[in-house]
Amino acid sequence: MVNKVILLGRLTKDPELKFTSGNNTATCSFTIAVDRRFNKQGEERQADFIPIVLWNKTAEFVSKYFQKGSMIVIVGRIQTRTWDDSEGKKHYVTEVVGEEAYFAGKKEGTSKPAEQELGYYPVDDGELPF
Repeated sequence: MVNKVILLGRLTKDPELKFTSGNNTATCSFTIAVDRRFNKQGEERQADFIPIVLWNKTAEFVSKYFQKGSMIVIVGRIQTRTWDDSEGKKHYVTEVVGEEAYFAGKKEGTSKPAEQELGYYPVDDGELPF
């Protein structure tokens, strides 16, 4: 069976980096707005707001280089979970557990893609020695 999701969207707020109390593992959570493909004529484009959870180095990477409004690509899997609150009420949540995160679009205030701002440049295959 396959459970794989690829999303392209914008962060709705700054990512929140936390560390677990037991083994000090980094975790980061945020929501991205993903535009729906089609919209009714004369209406505003609609978006879905998808909760994302990242772990370890991916969590640290996103919390360092992304902020509210940043365009991001998330590759991961859908996960559902439940828990009971202090009053005994059951809660359900569906979220994407991100396994990979990538820059998308251009860094704000510049005409260069974000990758180039960090020193990554596309290479023509003809320039490679192998």
